[in-house]
Amino acid sequence: MSDLKKYIAKRKKEDTDFALGYESGYENFKIGVLLRQSRKAVGLTQEQVAKKLQTGKSAISRIENHAEDIRLSTLEKYIKALGKKLHLEIV
Repeated sequence: MSDLKKYIAKRKKEDTDFALGYESGYENFKIGVLLRQSRKAVGLTQEQVAKKLQTGKSAISRIENHAEDIRLSTLEKYIKALGKKLHLEIV
């Protein structure tokens, strides 16, 4: 187990607020990372995506860095601007 994983496990045991918020925070972080990776994979800058969505570069940065409050409709528009389709799965 890595030092980071040990630290996270220890914090979860010692701090219930940390434990409760960790999973949802991590999921939100992953969404932002996936969006950024997808944008870069198709060769677009934040400015280019912003232009397609008729918004500012700062809005795209917020989407990629703070995905916890992203609306589904915004996510769909972002993905469409990349020329991709959104697929949701409930398991």
